[in-house]
Formats: sequence, C-alpha cells, structure tokens
Amino acid sequence: MIEKGTATQLAPVTTSVKLVEPGILLDRINRIHEGIERRAFEIFQNNGGVPGRELDDWFKAEEELLHPVHMNLAESDGALTVAVEVPGFGADQLQVSLEPRRLMISGKKETSKEEGRKQRIVYREQCSDEILRVIDLPEDVDPAKATAILKHGVLELKLPKGIQPVTSRDDVKAA
Repeated sequence: MIEKGTATQLAPVTTSVKLVEPGILLDRINRIHEGIERRAFEIFQNNGGVPGRELDDWFKAEEELLHPVHMNLAESDGALTVAVEVPGFGADQLQVSLEPRRLMISGKKETSKEEGRKQRIVYREQCSDEILRVIDLPEDVDPAKATAILKHGVLELKLPKGIQPVTSRDDVKAA
C-alpha cells in the first residue's frame, strides 16, 4: 500500500535586522582578532615553533574560530544589494554596522552541548558558532537609508548609494 503525502508550503519568514554603531563592532573585531592570534600561536608552537608557516597557522586558526561567510554584492543605478549566507543565525544574534564605504557583519550563536550521552563520539564535524565579515564597498552608500532583512538564513541588505557631488565646469574661452 502506497501512502501519498502532501507538502504544505510555508510562507517565508522574514525578520528585520537592526544596524548598530561601528564602534560596537570594532570592539568585537578586536576580541576576535586577539582570539585568532592566540590560537595561531598555539598552532605555531604545536608544530615545533619553526618559522615560515605563520600565515598558514593564522588561516587555520581563523578557520577553527570563525564560520565562513559567503556573500554576493550586486549593483544597480541607485543602490548596492548585499546577500550574505548566515545559516543558523537569528536576527538577535547578528550585528550589522554600516559606514559610507564599509559594511561589517558579526554574529555569535550559543550552542548547547549534549551531555549525558552514552555513545562515544568517533567523529564530529561542526561549524563555528561565530561569524565576522568586513566588506569594503565599491561606492559610498547612505547608512541612514539602509535596510537589513534576514530570510531563510540569508541576510539581505539594501544600501542606497550616497549622493554624489555634482561638479560643474565653466567653459574656458580663449580671448
């Protein structure tokens, strides 16, 4: 006997994300940088302290401590649109800061450890519970008019371009 099931389509869940002042994220960036620095030094020491692979140690530490953040940046006549993959993060776990030429995205989520298991873990893969991405923008944007929406693990930012100064030039006539 074959049972037929029907799938119900859910409406997309959209959540607005609040923009924060750049100084708030700069403190967090500094703490993350110090954590990566400490871990890179541990890796360096564990590998015998032999110089020459410092950059590899740094990237390995960064990979261990931060979840990779993939993004797309699109441009139209009046705005930049940034789509950033942040799976598993809620709007309350993300901080977004915007300056005219820089976008900073940071997030931290709490993960619960499953205690009391009777099974021995043989192998485990998991992503970091922290993200950080600093993006230099190709054009000035207006931070006051920006919007940030989180939908299905994708943070979408609409960044209206800033007003470009209009320069006028007087024609110079030869006498």
